[in-house]
Amino acid sequence: MQTKIGVLGGTFNPVHMGHLILAQDALEQFGLSKVLFVPCGIPPHKPVSPALLPVKHRLAMLETAIAGDVRFEISDIEARRRGASYSVDTIRRLRQLYRGAGLVFIVGSDTLPELHTWKDIAILLDLCEFGVIARPGFDMDAKARASMGLKAPWPDRLLKNLAAGHTVNISSSDIRYRIAEGMRIRYLVHPGVEMYITEHALYQG
Repeated sequence: MQTKIGVLGGTFNPVHMGHLILAQDALEQFGLSKVLFVPCGIPPHKPVSPALLPVKHRLAMLETAIAGDVRFEISDIEARRRGASYSVDTIRRLRQLYRGAGLVFIVGSDTLPELHTWKDIAILLDLCEFGVIARPGFDMDAKARASMGLKAPWPDRLLKNLAAGHTVNISSSDIRYRIAEGMRIRYLVHPGVEMYITEHALYQG
């Protein structure tokens, strides 16, 4: 049986419990042997915000958050790349590094309508499997297929690999807001991440 490795990308600014729960849901739902967290250097699909921490801090927080969990690993492949981090380039490189393994690109269902805007999406869809975790309120209907803007058979294939996850309403932007406003973030992030943020006076506004 082929080993399957999950790939979870994002800014992780900061990494929070929702990210960890999403990774665990994907690992269990898609039969993965492990999940690779891949923090991006420069996000290609959104303006670079002044709130985006240097990747060294985001990597350090990720390392703290997943310490001791052998199912989770970090790849700094995008952090070391110059320029924007495109998923198609990342998957090409990971296929070289993990020869013989199947790669499962983990996304939330809210990402599906954006996929047609990704660089070389047709190539990316051929290079790896997509594992989609349903967000609250997502309906797998004709409207959802049409909203993807992708040619057949991709909408049906993507929705075929749809799995339910835990409903966790936590966002990095809310955590940054709470810190700037002097509010607590306990239970929203790993205790080690909270300590790191405090020690380095991050997201103070």
